[in-house]
Amino acid sequence: MSDLRQQLEQGANKLGLSLSAAQYDKLMGFLDLLQKWNKVYNLTSVRDPQEMMALHMLDSLAAVPALQRHVASLGKAVGERTAQLDVGSGGGLPGVVFAVCCPDVDVHCVDTVGKKAAFLQQVAVSLKLPNLKGIHARVETLKGPYEIVSCRAFASLVDFTTWSRAAMADHGLWFAMKGKHPQDEIDALGKEVQVFHVEPLQVPGLDAERCIVWAKPVVDTV
Repeated sequence: MSDLRQQLEQGANKLGLSLSAAQYDKLMGFLDLLQKWNKVYNLTSVRDPQEMMALHMLDSLAAVPALQRHVASLGKAVGERTAQLDVGSGGGLPGVVFAVCCPDVDVHCVDTVGKKAAFLQQVAVSLKLPNLKGIHARVETLKGPYEIVSCRAFASLVDFTTWSRAAMADHGLWFAMKGKHPQDEIDALGKEVQVFHVEPLQVPGLDAERCIVWAKPVVDTV
């Protein structure tokens, strides 16, 4: 496990992240829980710890600097919380990683599969993450309000934005983690969604295209 921790720390350093020893402990603890529960609950098709680190943990971690920048730009007072909904969280990637790295953000992870939501609740208890919550529901039934609505390889941008619109706060943003620049999905969006930035990501040790699609609702002012 020491090799995996070294890989994690090196990856975080390449991303410019300043994480504490306690945060690294929690991320490694999460990886351990994911491996144990995966044997019974099939949370991810990736079984090898090395691949879990590269394809899941570091892939999720690559989006943290962008999330931290956005939260900082909100200009909140010390102690004021930011509400984030992570849609289709599955085994907690990226939701758990976000909760560990952004302790001032309340990350609610919604999934339609009960066992996955239960796993996330167990992670919150085991790793002492009061800002993490697993919710067993369809995202369309949630009302929020959430200032950030995120997903990672969840669905098309049209479906993601349509299903989660009711959960978003008035000035909220969508934060969709994708592989290649999804121009076809962007073109398919209606006039009520504005994509204002597609941010390329570089995942440490992974030679693959990744990006974040930033979008916001278009409010009718008439």
